[in-house]
Parts: sequence; structure tokens; C-alpha cells
Amino acid sequence: MLLIKRVATILLCICSIHISQASLKDSLEHITATGGAKEQLAAYKQLAAFTETKDFEQSIIYGTKGLTIARSIGDSVSIGELKNLIGSALYFKGNFDLAANNYYQAIGIFERHNEQLHLANAFNNLAKLYRKTRELDKAEEYYDNAMRIFKVIGNKGGMEMIWNESGVVFEYRGDYEEAIKRYSKALTIAKETGNEIGVSYAYNNLAGSYALLQNFETSEKYLLEALNVRKKLNDSFSLAINYSDLGALYDSMKLYPKAIEAVTESNHIANKLSYPELIAHNYKLLSHIYHQNREPEKAYTNYILSDNIYDSLLNIEKSAQIEELNTKYQTEKKEQQIALQQLEISHRNYIIIAIILILILAVLLAYSYYHRYKTKQEQKLQQEIINQQKLATQAVLEAEEKERARIGQDLHDGVGQIMSAVKINLSSIQNSISFHDEKETVKFENILSLVDESCKEVRSISHTMMPNALLRSGLSSAIRDFINKIDNNIIETNLYTEGLDKRLNTDVETILYRVIQECVNNVIKHAKASRLDISIIKEDHEITATVEDDGIGFDTTDTNNTKGIGLKNIITRIQYLKGTVVYDSQPGKGTLIIINLPYNN
Repeated sequence: MLLIKRVATILLCICSIHISQASLKDSLEHITATGGAKEQLAAYKQLAAFTETKDFEQSIIYGTKGLTIARSIGDSVSIGELKNLIGSALYFKGNFDLAANNYYQAIGIFERHNEQLHLANAFNNLAKLYRKTRELDKAEEYYDNAMRIFKVIGNKGGMEMIWNESGVVFEYRGDYEEAIKRYSKALTIAKETGNEIGVSYAYNNLAGSYALLQNFETSEKYLLEALNVRKKLNDSFSLAINYSDLGALYDSMKLYPKAIEAVTESNHIANKLSYPELIAHNYKLLSHIYHQNREPEKAYTNYILSDNIYDSLLNIEKSAQIEELNTKYQTEKKEQQIALQQLEISHRNYIIIAIILILILAVLLAYSYYHRYKTKQEQKLQQEIINQQKLATQAVLEAEEKERARIGQDLHDGVGQIMSAVKINLSSIQNSISFHDEKETVKFENILSLVDESCKEVRSISHTMMPNALLRSGLSSAIRDFINKIDNNIIETNLYTEGLDKRLNTDVETILYRVIQECVNNVIKHAKASRLDISIIKEDHEITATVEDDGIGFDTTDTNNTKGIGLKNIITRIQYLKGTVVYDSQPGKGTLIIINLPYNN
């Protein structure tokens, strides 16, 4: 049961550069606030890369800000770099569709501009994504593309990376011989170039393959060599992974005390790092070790600890698995009691044991069938719930738009027409009445003025409820018409659109219009801002919208600031379109809202 943490090891190679993180980030953020456009762009690229595996949403925010600058100065290569970085952050978030879209856009840019090094790295990222989704043939194809480029430009570090990365594909296929060849090539290059991180990475991969081949002694040798390198590097993250892998290896070797010691050390480090996924994995591994060592109570306790953490991470019910493990432990106790009695009983008892084992097997088979059936039914029910929620959301949104249209029409055709008639009648009365003095004349003119203002207000509200510009000309014109009605003395408003020459789907146009309308109204009501920038960009199969103000901002960690009806409405509408909403704000530093939508023409 050796579980080598592949993904965590890959992250190790990305994250093991030791620098003063806080001071670097502060310096880069200072440049984004004070530098010129090119300096700001370079800083945003470094910040996006810096937070790529640490804070995925923050990386997306930095990348999006960098894209705005890159587009404004026409820097296509930087657009490709930022698309690649945003894709990686989306990959680590689990948004594989959006990640692949960004990777493919980056690859297209790099190919057009013959940026070979960037292209090879983008191919590697795309290959990792296909490896993650177990599309191994595609993964191998893109790894080969990246390797050809690295060989042509003579980049040994890139070749070492691809030998290590692509070896996992062959390991997944069960071709351990080819996997070991590739890891060995990576190890040779890492030693030649003095890359200790790469050396430890290759050792770890080799250990995993040899363990799968049941060659435990060789696996232990490589894991201990990797451990020595990582101790010299003083990298807590990689040490935690290494100790966990050692524990799994010793478990397979039935060296249970050593296994427990190694896994306990891994959890000691993982707790300091606040790395819950590894902690949960280690508890599960300890559960298996104690189970193998005939300590059912400890096995059960560690399984519960593991299951609780996985529940908090994944929100998945696992009570059936816990009950199954408990049943196995109870069965094991009965088998132990039977084994103790075998010294004193006759041949008849062997027959009884055989019957019991057959019954247990039948129960387990029946339970397994029931569990599979129950899982399928739960999946069907969950899918039906999702479909019903989608239909309910669609019905609510459609009903809301119809009601807005009805109210707008009633205001325009009913109240508006009546007010216009009142104005006409009053004007006609004015010509037939003789006023006694100037005060009466002024009063009558004030009444006419109030009626005229009321007509304008009714007309404005009806147009807001049912924007004619959206019906006639589309999203861009409707939003421009909406913000043109905002008094520039109150707030300076700027709108930038790209790729909206053709009309979008009606639902997308209506929902985006309402969401941006809600965002703008929130800024005017609450932000106390002097400037508001709105950007809507459609690229290939993605729409990105940003709303940024320089107002008072708010604390995003305070739940009282993030559970308002307006923000919930925005998130609900965007989730209906299978999009995401990211907001970034700090008191005194304004607010940025980023909306990403997948969109197929």
C-alpha cells in the first residue's frame, strides 16, 4: 500500500526556491502602485507566478490585472505568459476546462511569435492537465512536443523536468521499466547540472516505481537518499512528503514500528505547515498500518481522524466506508478468537471456520453490490437535484426579467402617459387662466416643472427596468447607455469592451447586464469612490468582466461584508452560467470584482 504523493512532489519542484517571500511580495506590489506600465506588467507577472501554487485566487487576480496592462500596451507575449499562469492557478483550483482554454490560448500566442521556451513550458502544463484527467495518450503527445523543443534549444533543466514528468504517465500505464528509464535520465541531468532539487525529485520518483515493482530495498535506498538531500535543503514541505512515503514503504515491508515512526514525523511537520490533505493521507496510512499490526482500535481511531479531515476538504459523506471498516475489524476479532481456539478443538471446528468464511465472503459480496447500487442511486439523485436547481434558477431569472419588463411597460404606457396628459392639460389651462399676481404665476410654473420632472423620472425608471439599448443593440451599447446616465460629477466612469461586435446569447447578455448594473449601483451607494473602471472582454471561448473602483473597500474576511443580498444575487446569476466570481478588496484600497464565464459561440 505504498502511496507516493505525485502531485505534491511536482509542487515541490515549483515551490522549493528559498527567498524572503514577504519582502519580495511587498516590493513587487509597491512597483504595481508606483511604476510605469512595463514595470507594473513585469511585477504582476512575477506576483502571479509567486502565488501560483500558494493562493490560487490571488494569482488569478494578479494575472487579470497584468492582462489589462498587457493589452493596453499591445504586449502579446506577456498576454501569453499571463494566460499560462492563470491556467495553472485554475488547474490547481480544479477548473480544468477554463485551465485548458487558457493553456491553448497561450500556446497559440507563443507559436505565432516563435517563443520556443514559453511554448515548451505551456506544452508541459497542458500535458500535466491531461495526465491528471488520465488522458495518457494526449499527455504523452504534449510531453513529447515539449521535449523536442527543449532538446533543440539545449535546455537541460527543461529536459530533466520532462523526463521526470513523463515518467509518471508510463507508471500509470504499468510500464515501470520505461518509467524508471525516464527517471534515471532525469537524475543523470540533475547531477550534471548540480540541481539538488531535481536530484531529490528523481530519487523520489524512482523509489515509487521500485516500490510498485515490490523491490523494497532499492525503493528504501532512493527514499533515504532523497531524504538526505532535502534535509540539507531544509525544505519542510518536501521532508513531510518524504517521511510519508517512507512510512508507506515500511508498511509494505511489514516494518510497522518504523512505518509508524516515519508517518508520525511526517504529520508533525505537516501540522506546522497546515497541510490538511497530507495530514488526512497520513492518518489513513496509520489506520492501515495499525490494521496490519492487529491493533484495530488504533486503526479505527486514525481512520476516523482521516475521514473527518477529508470531509472538511471534500464535503463527501463516508459513513458507509467507516461502517465497512468497523465490520472488518469486528470480523478480524472473531477470526483471532477462532485462531486461539484452534489448538484445543477437533477437525469439526475447521469445517465450521470454512462455513463462517464463506458466509463472511457472501456478506461482503452482498454489501459490495449494495454499496455500488446505493452510490449509483445517490449520484442519480444528486444529478437530478442539480438539474432541478438549474431549472429553478432559470425560472426565477426569467420571471424576474418578465416582471421587470411588465413593470417598465406599465410605467411607460400607464403612469408615464397619464403624467404626460396631466402636463398637456396644465399647459392648456395656463393659457386660459388669468393669474392675479406674480406669485400665483410662479406657483403654477413650479407645478408644471414638478410634473415634467416626474415624467422624466418615470421614463428613466422604465428604461432601467426594461433597457431598450439591450434589446436593440446588445450588451456593450446597453451598458454604455446605462453608465452615460451617471453624473460624472458624482463618479468618473470608464468602459472598455472587446470582442462584443456580435450579439451574445440572450441569457448571457441579460445576466451580465444585470450583474454589472448591480455592481455599479453598489459602488455608487457604498464605495464613496471617485473613479469606476469597467472592462468586458470576449476571447475565443471565454468572457472576462472586471469592475474596479478606488473607494473605501471592505474586509473580505468579515462574513458580514460578504453575505449581502446583492453579492449573493451576483454569485447566483454567474453560477447559473457556470462561471466564477472573484472579489479582492481591502479597507481603503478599493474593490475589484472579476467575473469569468465559459462561452461557446
